Amino acid sequence: MTHDGERRLCPSAQPDMPDAVAFGVIGGTAEQPVVSYLEGTLPASTGLLQLASPVRPTEVFRFAAPCAEDGCRHFGAGRCRLGRKLASEVDAKVQRLPACRIRSSCRWWHEQGKAACYRCPVVVTEHYSADTGLRAAADPESA
Repeated sequence: MTHDGERRLCPSAQPDMPDAVAFGVIGGTAEQPVVSYLEGTLPASTGLLQLASPVRPTEVFRFAAPCAEDGCRHFGAGRCRLGRKLASEVDAKVQRLPACRIRSSCRWWHEQGKAACYRCPVVVTEHYSADTGLRAAADPESA
């Protein structure tokens, strides 16, 4: 929780999490996916999720939801380890802040700043050829 009682958003959420919203669309290729950010967020409604058919919604959209905190395997010591690992172990993919609509409440932004944002466009749930750094960051068992 923040000092004002608002929960930070996890920018790597699943569409079935409470209050999930889509904030990006995944483009690029299966080998090199890239997130394009929406002009606003869209609730992860049944109608939105059906737009992804016949593939999984996480292959088409990037989702955010209130951070599950201690209910998440990536969370520990009051911080998101996934965001930390991305910011420190994955090469930057962009040199300018993406036009992201969740930044003001994003846990990664508040904990890692620009470093997380420079890597965020390549974070996708269904990555079929992630490099070593992305795979290591996504592994909740890695330090």
